[in-house]
Amino acid sequence: MVITLWICLFLVFYTFFGYGIVLYGLVKLRQLIKGKRLPPDNAGNWPTATLIVSAYNEENCIAEKIGNSLSLSYPADKINYLFVTDGSTDSTPDIISKYPQIKLMHRPERNGKIAAIDRAMHEVGTEIVIFTDANTMLNKDALLNICRHYHDAKVGAVSGEKRVHIEDVSDATAGEGFYWKYESKLKTWDSELYSVVGAAGELFSVRKSLFVPVPPDTILDDFMISLLIAQKGYRIIYEPAAYATETGSENIQEELKRKIRIAAGGIQSIVRLKGLLNPFSNFVLCFQYISHRVLRWTITPFLMILALVLNAIIAFWCPGNFYKALFALQALFYIASLLGWLLEKRQMKIKAFFIPYYFCMMNYAVIAGIKRYFMKQQSATWEKSKRK
Repeated sequence: MVITLWICLFLVFYTFFGYGIVLYGLVKLRQLIKGKRLPPDNAGNWPTATLIVSAYNEENCIAEKIGNSLSLSYPADKINYLFVTDGSTDSTPDIISKYPQIKLMHRPERNGKIAAIDRAMHEVGTEIVIFTDANTMLNKDALLNICRHYHDAKVGAVSGEKRVHIEDVSDATAGEGFYWKYESKLKTWDSELYSVVGAAGELFSVRKSLFVPVPPDTILDDFMISLLIAQKGYRIIYEPAAYATETGSENIQEELKRKIRIAAGGIQSIVRLKGLLNPFSNFVLCFQYISHRVLRWTITPFLMILALVLNAIIAFWCPGNFYKALFALQALFYIASLLGWLLEKRQMKIKAFFIPYYFCMMNYAVIAGIKRYFMKQQSATWEKSKRK
């Protein structure tokens, strides 16, 4: 029982913190042997690119998105803009139609984002395709910072950074911003070691020649599209100098809804990307994928529960204070999380409790997402989470 407890604690620690420590050490070792990776110099030879925005009922932000997109730095003769608004019932298509620089694709029926993207990809004739969400704004040099990497023939996809705007007077959703800052650091090290394990849909790009359509019921299309390219032996680069900014979830309930969907999609992706679990195919990528994604989306939340239960039993039966103190630390963490939940319910702004609350909420979402996936309750078409 004691051995099982320590295995549980080790795996939980490794999943959320240990992998970051190991990854940092491996990156430093690689840099010592081979030097730091530098973006290739394309000498001004920019590839042709298409910026695709899939928008569903985004009339409140689409004009801002259009202005942001058209203001991005990139050679004018090498960039196309394609907005897909399938199924939109508001004025989103009408607003876009006022801009002749943008190609609008619209159908009244709503078949989901994947169907819209597949339809748009048949219209793309450029070397690079860049995907971004309608409710995120890009920094001015985002496209330049992304496309410079494609001078390296080994690069198959480039992911930008997601930044969550944190308000000074925030609620428990402030944890979302802290989480993404930590994720960004891990992705930077993943990219430096070998490859990012999955791109975020807020901003990512692929070589058009490597794009593989995913099944229409795919929940995390961005994750699947990018990893199917990595599975072919190409690297996915993480470029934090190209970033998409969005506001946090409107409230913790909206964030939980989003996290459950991601967890359900994560399990679906693990089932469908079995080849990435083969260490003999690409050992480094397999190591990164399991450490950064698979453990989080499968056993770790259950190990947290098991560790608490086992610790309680051992503390009760074993003499000495060590395991009692260890259990007390675990209990204090979960009490802090519970207080965060209660304070959030009462709209009280004490950020010290938001991090444990957000952490526990994320792991609960994994369990709920696993259940939703195997109960076939998660649709690929879904209502987007409300943002502040």
